[in-house]
Amino acid sequence: MNNKIIKKIGVVLRPSTPELKDSYIKLEKIFNSYDIEVMLEEKSANMIGMDGESFAKICMDSDFLISFGGDGTFISTVRKSFDFDIPILGIHAGTLGFLADLSFDELESFADKIVKGEYRVDERAMLEATVIKNSKELKMYAFNDIVLTRTSVSNMIHVETLVNSKPFNTYYGDGVIVCTPTGSTAYNLSAGGPVLFPMTNVFALTPICPHSLTQRPVVLPGKYAIEMKTSEERALIIIDGQDMHELELGESVNIKLATKTIKLMHKEEYNYFDVLKEKLRWGE
Repeated sequence: MNNKIIKKIGVVLRPSTPELKDSYIKLEKIFNSYDIEVMLEEKSANMIGMDGESFAKICMDSDFLISFGGDGTFISTVRKSFDFDIPILGIHAGTLGFLADLSFDELESFADKIVKGEYRVDERAMLEATVIKNSKELKMYAFNDIVLTRTSVSNMIHVETLVNSKPFNTYYGDGVIVCTPTGSTAYNLSAGGPVLFPMTNVFALTPICPHSLTQRPVVLPGKYAIEMKTSEERALIIIDGQDMHELELGESVNIKLATKTIKLMHKEEYNYFDVLKEKLRWGE
């Protein structure tokens, strides 16, 4: 087993959930029993009345991060930690998530396996979006998806799309979703896009309520890059459903897979298709 020896971990709790305090204390005791130091992120610490450290510090000093909450907490943790190249383990506080797939009841037995190096680390693609605003480059990263959509519910937008600098398509409707394989089971799936195996090096373009029956989702190789702009109106760029930026007329956004990946920690027996079957109720 080539996995590194774990000496210190960082923990991020779901915001506005102070009832996680007892579970966190138990988590800390579990890892402390293996001589593993636990660092709590400062906002999480403030929420439950404990001492904490800055997010940057726990990323720099820890061997891996635990995101304790749901998929939203997990996505936020992934995006904030992306520059630090640190693995992340997701523990769900409630129902099974696509991303936070370990239950709290499984933590004690899994902690023993972590100490023995009996775990796996998968690499997932991230999207990189670049917009030039006022001669300055604005760079954003998404774990699930980047959505280009209308600024008003009463309007539709034209989204001109180039692939590798060559004209590809013009979408007319509510917008376009660009998603990673991991994000294919989020907004993309609701809009009729394909489910992509999360470790593949591809990304998908899925139109949102297109004003034409001929518009269909497209899967592109990871080495490709796209450019998107609106020809008649402003648009919103929404990153992972968490951040929003306005795209003015004449501006464009360039999207590609980032050169770096994000690392997710799982049980050795983790099976993505088992998660799909449970969340999507396949086979029932």
